[in-house]
Amino acid sequence: MINYDKKLNKSLSDIKPSGIRKFFSIAEEMDNVISLGVGEPDFKTPWHIRQYGIDCLEQGRTRYTSNAGLIELRNEISNYYARKYLIKYNPESEILVTVGGSEGIDMAIRALIEKGDEVLIVEPSFVCYKPIVEVCGGIAMPLVTKEENEFKLTADGLKAAINENTKLLVLPYPNNPTGAILSESELKELAKVIIENDILVLSDEIYCELTYLPEGHTSIASINGMQERCVVINGFSKTYSMTGWRLGYALGPAPIIKQMTKLHQFAIMSAPTNSQFAAIDALKNGDNDIKKMKEDYDMRRRFTVDGFRKIGLDCFEPLGAFYVFPSIKSTGLSSEEFCERLIKSKRVAVVPGDAFGECGEGYIRVSYCYSIDNIREAIRLIGEFVEELKNESKD
Repeated sequence: MINYDKKLNKSLSDIKPSGIRKFFSIAEEMDNVISLGVGEPDFKTPWHIRQYGIDCLEQGRTRYTSNAGLIELRNEISNYYARKYLIKYNPESEILVTVGGSEGIDMAIRALIEKGDEVLIVEPSFVCYKPIVEVCGGIAMPLVTKEENEFKLTADGLKAAINENTKLLVLPYPNNPTGAILSESELKELAKVIIENDILVLSDEIYCELTYLPEGHTSIASINGMQERCVVINGFSKTYSMTGWRLGYALGPAPIIKQMTKLHQFAIMSAPTNSQFAAIDALKNGDNDIKKMKEDYDMRRRFTVDGFRKIGLDCFEPLGAFYVFPSIKSTGLSSEEFCERLIKSKRVAVVPGDAFGECGEGYIRVSYCYSIDNIREAIRLIGEFVEELKNESKD
């Protein structure tokens, strides 16, 4: 018998599977479960985008594209960031089209991080950053954010965490799972520290269009002196409800994008051709779709926050993305226990907060990119569950 433990990459074997997918898998195996666990829009991809993709298939436009992606798409991505965030990227050398934003994150970290490099990761945050850093031999250092500070990274907190081995800061705003955002003035304060200490930034902006303040999203790359030290990750999954099309992109300095493209070339070849053509139409003609979906999400956001507060769970008001992060500390259960008991007794699936870092303990992540009817019923059942827990403690 082969001892596979000796054959496998140990750094990969030591990494735990995603805590998000664990509860998604449990929900799939049960009947009549209301799942508010996965961050996937319930909207269909807008018809004009699907139609454009269909037309391309019918025309036989199914060959490989260049490794970096269709130049027409890269031009549109460049135009999008210029008109939205006043940042100009060269489509020939500073943009890489990837298989989802996730591949962009992977390529960026692998292109930058070597053994012993320290990477500061804002937490709570999406589950993929730390494992990729560790597989590269880097050291993932959590930057803990707290509810009393609206889950925001502060300049003082960043400055205190930087040392001579720090190479990269992962800045995921609007934030998954908390829904926190950073204002332009807050980003400027962070930029001063970043420039003074000569570190790089991976700015995950996949939720950039889902910011619910009138001023909208500010990209840290738009701050003076920051474009040259930022790799920006974005994509089409959340903004245009194109999750299954698996398409994202990275923007950054040409020397970094060159190395990322090299990795992409060997690992992937090119992103799906049909998805790239559809994305061109999304960028050209999708602004009204974004507006309509955002308005709907905003209504669900306010409904969900209010619902959790009414059942007695403290709930920070998120101003971005499509998640709420209510505290379940009052129940006396750990995040994992709460979620496991909830799905078994009420058939409602949410994600334990500690899946997003140890500092997420005592919280749950709830996605509101589902129908109001499902959200309403889920909150009602969670309210029942919380009341039952209170009664247990009295017995």
